[in-house]
Formats: sequence, structure tokens, C-alpha cells
Amino acid sequence: MKTVIVLALLGLFVWFAAPLAHADSITRDLPQGLQIPDATRPGPNFDVERATDAYLNLLSPEQRALSDAYFEGGYWLQLWGFAYGLGVAALLLWGGISRRLRDIARRLSARPWLYTGAYAVLFLLALFVLNLPWSIYADFMREHQYGLATQDFAGWFGDALKALAVNVIVLPLVLIAIYAAVRRAGARWWIWASGIAFVFTLFAMMLSPVFVEPLFNDYKPLREGAVREAVLSMARANQIPTDHVVEFDASRQTTRISANVAGFAGTTRVALNDNLLNKTSQPEVKAVLGHEMGHYVLNHGLRGTIYISLVLVFAFWFTRRLLDWSLARWGRRLGLEGRADPAALPLAVAIISIFFFLATPLMNSIIRQMEAEADAFGLNAAREPNGFAMSAMRLSTYRKIHPGALEEIVFYDHPSGYARVHASMLWLKENQDNPTANAALPK
Repeated sequence: MKTVIVLALLGLFVWFAAPLAHADSITRDLPQGLQIPDATRPGPNFDVERATDAYLNLLSPEQRALSDAYFEGGYWLQLWGFAYGLGVAALLLWGGISRRLRDIARRLSARPWLYTGAYAVLFLLALFVLNLPWSIYADFMREHQYGLATQDFAGWFGDALKALAVNVIVLPLVLIAIYAAVRRAGARWWIWASGIAFVFTLFAMMLSPVFVEPLFNDYKPLREGAVREAVLSMARANQIPTDHVVEFDASRQTTRISANVAGFAGTTRVALNDNLLNKTSQPEVKAVLGHEMGHYVLNHGLRGTIYISLVLVFAFWFTRRLLDWSLARWGRRLGLEGRADPAALPLAVAIISIFFFLATPLMNSIIRQMEAEADAFGLNAAREPNGFAMSAMRLSTYRKIHPGALEEIVFYDHPSGYARVHASMLWLKENQDNPTANAALPK
């Protein structure tokens, strides 16, 4: 109980002691519409580096400092979030909480699959409560401090409870399957767990756009107008069903512009948020949607699942080795009965979190490579280099725009703003006679 109080007080201290960014004193957003520098004018002397620098200079020194502070602070946030998670796992194990949750679950049913599912529900509820102080700071307070969030606390907490409800429904099924593999396959459980994770991920991708995402936002067909016609024309040209292009009301939660591809097989759709529609120009919308259509056409949903599932194979193998060693050393002291005991789940979660913390550069590089492919596809599909460069600059108001090479490999799951603007200007240099690319240039 004392440890619970210490964790809660620590979370509250982080919440109140965190320095305010005073983002409200700085105009974070760039002006609406294209801001096309003169250096991007086509001509025989067009210089990619000079054009790139001209775009980067659209950010004021204050905006750039704020963006760097937010993004670099995220590096520390990853470290402290990882440490906080290990602390929660230690509390559940050494505080005897996990063991007591298992005993409660066994009193509900003696059948292994039933008490495993019951334990999973209790574990998720305990995890939600113990992680709440950190979540309040990292996901609510800090986002407001930097002017990136629009929800009040009630709205944010309501969404957090919805996410918890989804997890309580889905994750126990996953854990029931994995623990069944542990009981039947013994030391080879990690092979079966990798296959189970892959299958469940595909099902989650298929069902999420239909049943989960509408819990948090309202999805509807793209609004009427010139933007809709331009976007649907691009969709038809790239053989994407036009009824799979929608918009959603992200402005109720955030000030960020974004779009995404979600789903698998027949449920895959391209979605753009209302901030993108309301804050940007048509060339920017086309550029962003060209990128998202690249994810769709290049089948990144399935490819990404396969890549990450391969990483999961190593993650589960690593977990099996370290879990068995840890149980042999501390299992009896903690009241754990072996690898098939669900009370050992916090230990397994801690081990797998260590693996993925160390694998952060690998995971980011896998995703960043697919994002770069979608960037190239989008430039060729939309043929809007200035729109793409401008949208990259808008994203750079909260993403550090020009990191070092190692910094980008370790921390970036998307190409940096500099890389994206540079790629846009390189495309423009090689396509200077493109009428769409030059249509919005100042006369």
C-alpha cells in the first residue's frame, strides 16, 4: 500500500512540477494557405538545398525552439515512461498484488482458461489505475502545455475509459490463447505465441475501423467541394475504392493535422482529419492523401504486420529465456508457480518492454522506411511538391525539423521535416515543367 501511495505521489509531482511550455504565447500554427518561397521558382539555376532552407525558414526561431523542446522532451518521456512501467511491474510482483489477483481469479473458476481470462481483466484494471498518474501527465497535461490538445479532462478521461473497455474485451482473449500455448507447448510456447499475435493483429486491423475507431471519433464521407473531387480523382487513378476515403472529427481532441490508412482486406480505408481540411490548402490535402494512398496501394498494413511479427518472434524468444531464468531465481519468493502461472504476467510484460525499449531504433526504422516509400508514392501521385513541403512544415511545428543522422535513426518513426522538404524540392527540380506543381507559384 505504501508503494501505491509513493507511485501516486510521484505521478502528481510530475504533473504539477513539470515546467510549462507557455505555448499560448507563441503562434504555433503556420498561416493557412501555401507559403511558397521565391527560392522554389523553377529555372536552370534551381538549387535543391537553397529551396529546402527557404522552406525551413518559414518557422520562426521561437516556433522552432518550441518544436525542438517538445520533441526532444519526448526522448526523456520514453525513458521515464519505460522506468515507470518497470516500477509498476515491480509493485505488482513484489507487493504481492499479482499473486492476490490470481488467487481471486481462481476462486471464480478452477478452469485454467477461465481463471486466466479473469486474471487478465483484473490485471488490466490494476494496470490502468497504477499508470493513471503518468498518463495524466504524458497524455493530457503535457499536450495542453504545448498547445496540442483541445479536450477537457472529462473528455480525455472518457476516451481513456473507452480504450480500457476495448482492452478488457480483446486482450484477455489474446492472453487466454497465449497461456494455452504455454501450457501445451512448454518451452516452445514463444513460437506459438508469435503466430497467435500475428493472427490477432490481423483481426484487430480488420475490426478496428468498423467497431473501435468510431467509439472515439465520428467518421463520415469526405465533405462536398473541390477538395473532395480532387481527392476522389486521385483515389480512382490509383484504383482505391472511393467509398473508402473518409474524414473524421479529430479537432475535438487535438490541433494536429493528420491522415491515416486503417483496416485490412475489405475494411481498409483512407481517413483524413478535419484539422487537415480546415487549416490547409488543397495542394497540401492532395499531398497528404497521396502519401496515405501510398500506404494503401503498397499494402503497408499487411507488410508492416509481417515485419513487426518477425520482430515479435525475437521478442517472445527473449522473453522466454529471461522469464525462465527470473522464475528460477525469484519465482518461489514471489509466490509464482511457473511460466504458465498468470501471476507471472507482470514479469513477462516487464521483460518484453525491455526488449522493445532496446529495439526502439529497429522498430522506428521499419516504420520510417515504409513512410519514406509512401512519401515517394505521394509525390508522384499528387504531383504537389509545394503542398507536400508545406504540410511537412506544418508537422514540424511539433516535430524537430532537422535532427542529426543518429538521432533520426533512434527516435524518428517518420522521415524528418528536413528530409521530406528536401525530397519535395528534389522532385520539383526533376519535374520543373509540371503544371500542377507550378500552378500555385506567385506570378
